[in-house]
Amino acid sequence: MFDFRDLFQWERFITPSIIKIFYWLAVGISALFGLSGIVSGLTLMALSPLGGLFWIIGSLIGTVIGVIFARIISEFVLIMFRFNEHLGAIRQRGQPV
Repeated sequence: MFDFRDLFQWERFITPSIIKIFYWLAVGISALFGLSGIVSGLTLMALSPLGGLFWIIGSLIGTVIGVIFARIISEFVLIMFRFNEHLGAIRQRGQPV
């Protein structure tokens, strides 16, 4: 994880350490929206069975898309930080000692 002192020093990035928390938070929010959509679809089935079924299927698809989108965004952020680390290593290798 990260040390509390890292918050006040600029030698190390803390975002790669906490990006997993944001990912799981996004997954949880997506799951809650999906569950809410399923409940709404079940109540809609009393009025229109086919409409409720489409609502349930749509909310399941939306939940899966939300989880995949959260993963893509999290991996993109991590890739940007890895680029920075690799570019720093290349820069240090190229400097004369």
